[in-house]
Parts: sequence; structure tokens; C-alpha cells
Amino acid sequence: MNIGIVTQARMTSTRLPGKVLKTVLDKPLLQYHLEQLQQVRLADRIIVATTTNATDNPIIQWCDRLAIAYYRGSENDVLSRYYHAAKTYQIDPIIRVTSDCPLIDPEIVDRLIQSYLDSQPPVDYFSNCLERTYPRGMDAEIFSFKSLEEAFQEATAQPDREHVTPFIYRQPQRYRIAHLKDKKNNSHHRWTVDTPEDFQLIEKIIKSLSRSEEKLTFKNCLILLENHPEWSKINTHIEQKKYGQ
Repeated sequence: MNIGIVTQARMTSTRLPGKVLKTVLDKPLLQYHLEQLQQVRLADRIIVATTTNATDNPIIQWCDRLAIAYYRGSENDVLSRYYHAAKTYQIDPIIRVTSDCPLIDPEIVDRLIQSYLDSQPPVDYFSNCLERTYPRGMDAEIFSFKSLEEAFQEATAQPDREHVTPFIYRQPQRYRIAHLKDKKNNSHHRWTVDTPEDFQLIEKIIKSLSRSEEKLTFKNCLILLENHPEWSKINTHIEQKKYGQ
């Protein structure tokens, strides 16, 4: 098996352009994200899937600096971008994450991968974000190359091309779907970066944990926000974009 993490990244996000290279303590969010993923034990490699747009050249420069593989493809057909990235690097299964999650916990990703590998009968798709118990920002999905290839070949709806996996998980009669859940529901937390308010919260979390020399883990973030409950109010009003938007 060649288990690979593919993370999508681009500079032209609509609500917060250039967000992946916004810096905290002189380090871009993309670097925090990739350094977290480099701690995933069960993944063989990481690929950044970005676009062919010249505006995304700075992302490539950071990939080169951090010795991270990359693939450049369509901006809007993200399904095509994922498929060709996985095919180019011969990845199976594929872990999908997004680069606007700088706090993603490698232990949660490892738990997801192990659950997928251990599943009997084997599943086609496993995630921690369809039946959500983890904060938004810890999202990860894992699926077979066969499922991805079928989605690439058959999906025609624009939301299915843009969001990569709905073609798979919206067909439970065709694909075996499974869910990774935590013991406690912390889904009310929002630790992704899509707006200025999101960035304000993430900046506070990273700076605080860095000062105390604590790792950027799910547990440490929870403890920090229990001690500063007012911080979570910074972005509680933000609504996540939904399928089809």
C-alpha cells in the first residue's frame, strides 16, 4: 500500500484570499498544517494539490522549501485535481484534508487510517466529519482509489466536482461508509480558517500554545479554550459553506 495524504490549497479563496499563507509568529498557516501532517505515522507521503494558476506559485515555493510533493490541476474541478494527484503518485488509499486546518491533529488522522485499515468487511469511505463529533478543523476523509476513480469518471454535478467526495458518501447503497467518532461531542468548536474571525481565533490559539511550549494537539486546544471560553465566541456566528454553495 502507498497511503497518501492529499491536501488542497489555493490562494484565491473567496472569503479570505491568501489565507493559507497568512502568518502567525512569522510562519504561514500552510506550514503549520504540513508540519502537523508530517507527524502522521501511518501515511507514506503528503501531496499538496494546488492549481495551475500563477497566483498559486507561492504555494509551490513553500512546498519546495519544505520538501513536500505537489500536483497542479484544475481550480474548480477539485475532484479531477485529487484524482490526477493520486494517480500521479500511485496513492491508495487517499486521505483528504484541506489546508485551511492548521491545527489538524496527527493522532486523529492516524486513528482514522487505522480504523479504515482494520474495518471488516473493508469500507470504501471512512471519515470523521459526516457524523461530526470533532471540531471543524479536524476534518479528514479516507477512501479507496477505486472509489475516487469512479467518482472522477461518473460525477457530473458541479458540487460533486468541487467537493471531491459527495459522489461517494451520498451513495451508501453503492459504497460502504463508516464514521470515526469521539467519545465526547466537541463539534460546536470551529478551528478552520475561512474568515478574518477564524484567523483571529487560530492566531490566539497558536500564540498561546507556543508561549507555553505546548504542542498543537486536539487535547491542548480543548484545554486552552476551556480556560478561555470567550475566545470561542469570536467565530461562533460563522456559517460553513454547504454542499452546492
